[in-house]
Amino acid sequence: MHDIVPIKSIRTSAYVIPTNGPEGDGTLDWDSTTMVLVEIQAGGKTGLGYTYGHEAIVQVIEKTFKRLLQGMDALQVPFITETMMKAIRNNGNCGIAMMAVSAVDIALWDLKAKLFDIPLTSLLGTVQKEILLYGSGGFTSYNDSQLEEQLGAWVDMGIKHVKIKIGRSLVRDMERVQLARRIIGRDVELYIDANGAYNIREAISIAHKFEGCNISWFEEPVSSDNLAGLNFIRSHVPPSMAIAAGEYGYNMAYFQKMLASSSVDILQADATRCGGITTFLAVDKLCCSYQAPYSSHCASAIHLHASMASVSFFIAEYFYDHTRIENMLLDASAIIEDGCMKPDMTRPGMGFDFKHKDAEPYKIIG
Repeated sequence: MHDIVPIKSIRTSAYVIPTNGPEGDGTLDWDSTTMVLVEIQAGGKTGLGYTYGHEAIVQVIEKTFKRLLQGMDALQVPFITETMMKAIRNNGNCGIAMMAVSAVDIALWDLKAKLFDIPLTSLLGTVQKEILLYGSGGFTSYNDSQLEEQLGAWVDMGIKHVKIKIGRSLVRDMERVQLARRIIGRDVELYIDANGAYNIREAISIAHKFEGCNISWFEEPVSSDNLAGLNFIRSHVPPSMAIAAGEYGYNMAYFQKMLASSSVDILQADATRCGGITTFLAVDKLCCSYQAPYSSHCASAIHLHASMASVSFFIAEYFYDHTRIENMLLDASAIIEDGCMKPDMTRPGMGFDFKHKDAEPYKIIG
């Protein structure tokens, strides 16, 4: 029997970080991103976790989890996460409530690895030497020069896969995809993401129009809730074009239905939404059973260690907004080489600290 390491305190805060210009995708526009930070203390160590979502996440943690988790054994992460999921039953195991669970779960895993003074991937069991990245951004709000600057920067970094947003105009989509292909050349894979902007017929039509641009990934051509539509589209697009979705999954049942309905070639999951690292790893096992490639959505600093412990893992999203925020507010030391990311194995936990002083101007709660 190990000694119990009781949770001493849970601290939450929220930060609103403006974008450096207007941003949009196929269905939404935004000018800021909200980060909710969780800091958990136990055994003289502090675990960090965060999610990107509405500031109301703070209230769920403060009013539902804080007292509940006080004194619990910090080493028993899956048990604590299951306890949180039971506590949100009447609020639903999705959306804001599940994002609150996710942020706490992530902080707990970071804390546990720090208590053992090892990197999280070593605690979980490393099966990947590094993780492949795709540069993600290419917002529909960008003009041609902005698109060229962003995509060109990723290629210069050695990233061999890039994704742009589409979905506001079929004519403009075609122009932007052709421009993206010219910018990155023929040796870099080009992905597109409609964020559910099309209907089924539009998605199939535009997929075939894009065939000459060698698109290898078409994300959310229709709403990810439309499993029958995704399945139909998957059967009617060029065979070289993989259909990807899953970023809006908040529980295991969602991912199970998506894979069982043959709706996607590549399943995505987001640990900051789906129940943290605990559920992210469980989804990997689901992907193994369906022999489906697995991809993390956004927040690459959060997903690095868990992805390296995932057998089915294929590629991680290196999302512009989150990468920018993480570079601003985290003291991190992950290594990016030849389009891949790997952790600094000399640092315990997830390998980053939060720069409170730098974040202070953006704080709205805490």
